[in-house]
Amino acid sequence: MNPRYWLFLALPLICLQISAQQVDMKKLENFKPRSIGPAAMSGRVTAIAVVNSDPDKIYVGSASGGVWKSVSGGIFWEPVFDKEPVQSIGCISIYQKNPDIIWVGTGEGNPRNSVSSGNGVYRSLDAGKTWNFMGLELTRNIHRIIVDPDNPDIVFVGAIGFPWSPSEDRGVFKTTDGGKTWKKILYINPTTGVGDMVMDPFNPNKIFVSMWDHQRWPWFFRSGGPGSGLYLTIDGGENWKKITSEDGLPKGELGRIGIAIARGRTNVVYALVESKNNAIYRSDDGGYKWTKVSERNPVERPFYFAEIYVDPQNENRVYNLQTAVSVSEDGARTFRTLIPGYPRGDIHVDNHAWYVHPENPDYLIDGNDGGLAISRDRGKPG
Repeated sequence: MNPRYWLFLALPLICLQISAQQVDMKKLENFKPRSIGPAAMSGRVTAIAVVNSDPDKIYVGSASGGVWKSVSGGIFWEPVFDKEPVQSIGCISIYQKNPDIIWVGTGEGNPRNSVSSGNGVYRSLDAGKTWNFMGLELTRNIHRIIVDPDNPDIVFVGAIGFPWSPSEDRGVFKTTDGGKTWKKILYINPTTGVGDMVMDPFNPNKIFVSMWDHQRWPWFFRSGGPGSGLYLTIDGGENWKKITSEDGLPKGELGRIGIAIARGRTNVVYALVESKNNAIYRSDDGGYKWTKVSERNPVERPFYFAEIYVDPQNENRVYNLQTAVSVSEDGARTFRTLIPGYPRGDIHVDNHAWYVHPENPDYLIDGNDGGLAISRDRGKPG
């Protein structure tokens, strides 16, 4: 008979003997229990906000681990959102003239199959010690919050909405009374939410918004559709202009669009556009006319990566966040790798959040699926 058959019959008896053995607990009384798994961390970093006047004060939001705060430049951290009912964070915004005022939008804005949702927006008036719920509960997933730099009562919220089903609770919302009331100022259809939203740093009435038509099912994901498009307002959201192929964007249906304004020269605007041929477009007249500048560094998974940033003092230095982080020094025409992707380097792959200090562009912070990375020399190799 096959010896493996005998082993199969004997296994239950062996296990029974093992389970019957008694453990002398006195031998374990000096041991302290520790977790050995399954291991889980707070989730990918989705949002970074820094007090510009005191850049050692950093707030970080994660996809499923709440908000964390450091006052030591990233050396020590403490959770500051654990008492709230949700822990999925989509965005954080600080009112820089009084950095005790902080807004948080819940619900991650990168709707992969493991996306977690939130329940609206929160505000702190004491630098994260306590939080107040400020509404928009049904938006579920919020990707951007912008606080007017001169008036903390004026706040814009960009909601992608619940990725799994159509809903009217998506688009751009605005409050002028500190969150007591909200007005929906840009809405397209029940499957189109906000893919990105940026404000001119010196003109709070000028805002670009990319509207993104998308939906996720358990077995499929659609990124792009007739509702997608790039919009511009110059009066704080009272009126909107849609940027189209007549203005230089690609023809046909669009998907997710990442946007960046050059702080040092605000007429320069970049758009990372998901289309039939993903590409980066540039405007030199403040966003009215656009030119395609590169197809060599397109976004690889637009629904998950659509983040583009500009050096605040050099309008030709552009950062593109994907599995890796790449940087251009010639206005997004060519790129080199700044943070490697696969094979993995010292910094984790999949990058979703970025910060450049407005007055010291050597100070960079990268948020990725493995945590946070900080550079104070613009990422020069060590």
